Amino acid sequence: MESSELNSAARGKDPVSGDEGYAKSLTNRQIQMIAIGGAIGVGLFLGVGGRLQFAGPGLMLSYAISGIAAFFVMRALGELVMHRPTAGSFVEYAREFVGPWAGYASGWMFWVNWAMTGIAEITAAALYVERWLPDVPQWITALVALAVLLSVNLLSVKLFGEMEFWFALVKALAIIAFLFVGLALVLTSSEVGDTGHRAGLHNLTDHGGFFPQGFPAVLMVLQGVVFAFAAIEMVGIAAGETDNPRKVVPKAINSVVWRIAFFYIGSVLLLTLVLPWTVYRSDESPFVTVFSAIGLPAAGDVMNAVVLTAALSSCNSGLYSTGRILRSLANRGEAPAFTARMSSRHVPYGGILFTAVIYLFGVFLNYWVPKDAFDIAVNVASLGVITTWMTLLYSQIRFRRKARRGEVAVPAFRMPGAPVTGWLTLAFLVGVLVLMVFSDDWKQQVSVAIAPVLAVVLGGGWWIISRRRARAGVAGATPPAGPAATES
Repeated sequence: MESSELNSAARGKDPVSGDEGYAKSLTNRQIQMIAIGGAIGVGLFLGVGGRLQFAGPGLMLSYAISGIAAFFVMRALGELVMHRPTAGSFVEYAREFVGPWAGYASGWMFWVNWAMTGIAEITAAALYVERWLPDVPQWITALVALAVLLSVNLLSVKLFGEMEFWFALVKALAIIAFLFVGLALVLTSSEVGDTGHRAGLHNLTDHGGFFPQGFPAVLMVLQGVVFAFAAIEMVGIAAGETDNPRKVVPKAINSVVWRIAFFYIGSVLLLTLVLPWTVYRSDESPFVTVFSAIGLPAAGDVMNAVVLTAALSSCNSGLYSTGRILRSLANRGEAPAFTARMSSRHVPYGGILFTAVIYLFGVFLNYWVPKDAFDIAVNVASLGVITTWMTLLYSQIRFRRKARRGEVAVPAFRMPGAPVTGWLTLAFLVGVLVLMVFSDDWKQQVSVAIAPVLAVVLGGGWWIISRRRARAGVAGATPPAGPAATES
């Protein structure tokens, strides 16, 4: 890297990272809610039902372990953000501390994550609407949801931030309401509607014990649980469009751990205490199951509306984040030139439209295999989540190595226990990948089979990029490959 680039990086502006052109439109209020929204997604609202059905009450242990890993991932991200806030986020950190190939690979794997996550969220939204409109084909609902969210993302980042604020607020209030209702049912040992079941501690052991399917079942759902925490890393991307990231981001990241404990582990615990794990289903939100069972007028419908906002929120975040990451890649010639385009409203519309095309494929997936679309998308997306987290952790480890050599300064906001905690979290994520290989779930096997295909495609792409750079006499960073300038 030339001295001019080093000086730019020190000021938080990589000349080809894609930060130019963005407006600092996101406020502290919105960043805090984006962090909350990232910690509460469809993985909790819909995915818990199927995982309870598979693993029983022991699912709490899966969420606790994965939550600890998520906390260290976020602290690693926070340390890197304090070093250099950028809309390119971990892609730029991987490029700076690991190598150009790492930035390229991690950026595309992040895109794979959100491309598949968006399909899962669109599917979830369609499943929720089916409660009210059972005769409307699932794919039509998915198409309408995509059209609305695409419009919001193309208008302005300020509108995106405001929508995410209210989406996140609705989700948080809904979970808090459930926690109060669930706790009241458990403390009074109340009978839950006309289900014939009474809330209480006995539900943890009365139906086959705490591990009714055996402890291995708790391990086998880890992949899906890790997916549930996807999007927490979006705070790092949003930092590039925040006026004072070094003040705002640490607050958002520090609060992740208690959100995970409060919202996830607390919710799963109360779900298993209020009703036996055998009552929950994979095709219905467990929160809808509980509120429908207790007989409150329209409570099930209200909660269904809430979980619908959760799905729309996550899909909204996917369009936002992939637009920024693709622009960062395109400015270095590592993604189609079209994805570098920026509108007069400071929106990277090229990358957003590129992702929307894949989401459109998700609409057709809902037409072809409506019952399996969600699980297929979740399993493939998990590969992207895991590789994104591993990239963040390894980048932070390499950052600390540079710090020990005196090449960079370690910020005051640091990852606790580094580098030991970083290596342990990496080992956990590798273990999750290994468990996916031995899964007997055909949908997990699909994602495992796709992994080597992705590796070959990414490897081939990097070979082509490297050859092109070698012919041009460029070592690592290239000037923007396409029209990255603002357009009307």
